[in-house]
Amino acid sequence: MLVRPERREDYAAIAAVIRDAFGKVDEALLVERLRNEADYDQDLALVAVEGNEVFGHVFFSTVHVEQGDERTTALALAPLAVRPDIQRRGVGSALVRRGLDGCVQQGHGVVIVLGEPTFYARFGFGPASRVGIQPPFAVPAAAFQVLEVRPGALGKVRGTVRYSKAFEAL
Repeated sequence: MLVRPERREDYAAIAAVIRDAFGKVDEALLVERLRNEADYDQDLALVAVEGNEVFGHVFFSTVHVEQGDERTTALALAPLAVRPDIQRRGVGSALVRRGLDGCVQQGHGVVIVLGEPTFYARFGFGPASRVGIQPPFAVPAAAFQVLEVRPGALGKVRGTVRYSKAFEAL
């Protein structure tokens, strides 16, 4: 298995993997909107492949944490998708690890994720509410998580996460 940045020729296969993983098209459409509308680093939109076959995908895009006049840039890890017939074989973990390594290499400091607490805890994510970061919508507190990928990056970061407009259709 190879984890590498996505390419334009992967887009249709990525959409199929996401649709299959989530059982609906919403997240696949989100990725398409993020590519067109959001601020993201193409090196942090990754696929897991074997040969020419795409079977996993992860996407990191820019979000902001806002409190009053203070605004801090962070990244959102969303979505993460693995083809259902090969889930629980380390593909998702490999994508997340490679993505987080890329975040560190590119100087990012904070990553936000809405996801399964047990899965994301293995990478160091914890409840964002514990450090004063809140979601912009109602979700279980344990599922809305944060990771400081650069020591000291969380510092005085507090407030509500603001996702790009691409997320509004979810």
